[in-house]
Amino acid sequence: MKVTVIGGGSTYTPELVNGFLERIASFPLTELCLMDINKARLDIVGGFAQRMVEAKGAPFTVSLSTDQRQAIQNSSYVITQLRVGMMEARRSDEYLGKRYGILGQETTGIGGMAKALRTIPVILDIAKDIREVAPGGTLVNFTNPAGLVTEALSRYAADVQSVGVCNVPITTKMNILEDLEQSLGTSIPPETAQLDTLGLNHLSWHRGFTVNGEDVWSQVIQGMITDLEASQEPEWDIRAIESLKMIPNYYLQYFYHTDRKLAAQEKWPPSRAEEVIEIEKGLLNQYADPTLSEPPEDLMKRGGAYYSTLATQLLNAHYNDLSETHIVNVPHGGAVKGWPEDWVLEMPCRVSSDGFHPLPTEPLPPVCYGLIAQIKTFEILTVEAAVHGDKDAAFQAILAHPLCPPADKVQQILDELLDTNREYLPQF
Repeated sequence: MKVTVIGGGSTYTPELVNGFLERIASFPLTELCLMDINKARLDIVGGFAQRMVEAKGAPFTVSLSTDQRQAIQNSSYVITQLRVGMMEARRSDEYLGKRYGILGQETTGIGGMAKALRTIPVILDIAKDIREVAPGGTLVNFTNPAGLVTEALSRYAADVQSVGVCNVPITTKMNILEDLEQSLGTSIPPETAQLDTLGLNHLSWHRGFTVNGEDVWSQVIQGMITDLEASQEPEWDIRAIESLKMIPNYYLQYFYHTDRKLAAQEKWPPSRAEEVIEIEKGLLNQYADPTLSEPPEDLMKRGGAYYSTLATQLLNAHYNDLSETHIVNVPHGGAVKGWPEDWVLEMPCRVSSDGFHPLPTEPLPPVCYGLIAQIKTFEILTVEAAVHGDKDAAFQAILAHPLCPPADKVQQILDELLDTNREYLPQF
């Protein structure tokens, strides 16, 4: 079985390699192909990945390629973890927002839109290659903005099985488990616990948690409120949590506490992109060490906790027809009554060999739906802009987003976005 990673030169890749090594008994991988257009990075990261696998007895081979189509050929799974324009493009997105007095963030608002415009055509081209040289292969997209990219796949590459994945739900689940274990004084196997989440990627609400089928959500919420009350700088407004009886995805800080995020942004540099640029320099230097065969501790500074766990659990459940429940991004197809059926949502799905099946669930309350509908409108317009180079759709997408500038500044920021990214936006 061949698995291909597009963006194999990413500093995340060694964690993914570890995940496959740990799961080789149930997921019989024979070839892991790392593909990247940046040969220098690929050689460093790929060489390290090869040493990691050799140190574990070489249960599968690690091949390297700069040819996307060749890399994808005959793959059972294609994982996308790419970044068009590299980290410098992210930095440009961040400071574009800052110049206009709005949030400059990788996946939210104008930064998320810029990243989506650069990324969607590339991902759709990958889907085309899967269709042609790896028929029946599954595309597993980790590339941000993950939900928006999956929205594009569902509308323009529906014949290729795809799923959007984010590590926020699994990180939330593991954090909740840790708190419960401390309060109960006993360990809880992760496979016995289930988190209930609904919304969009980076715009979701966690609203339920079970352990061995027993509902413990009231305990989870009360524990969070107790922690907030004890904090000198609480992350969330306590009254909001009491009223919603849900835990917001931490990206909702950008909507619920915009002033805080803008204040933090005023302290740049360094922006997050600038921080990551320095982290990656250090990681690549360590990866280049010919004696290194285990991921260094500094990898945790990069973010992406539980990435390898999530990726390999998902592929294992699909390959082995396990009918496990995982929170992923897919068109819900009517699973959420009353919501447009073609919307891609982040929600619990049954994962088996025949696909990713949304589980019927109750819709979120109106206070959440209103924001979701607004952002989904932005997402759909952004997809149209990315696919067709439609400047009117791009203008309207910015106009629709509550964290973007006022109407009389929309054309100005769009012109600057297109000019800054013209190298990566041939569709315009």
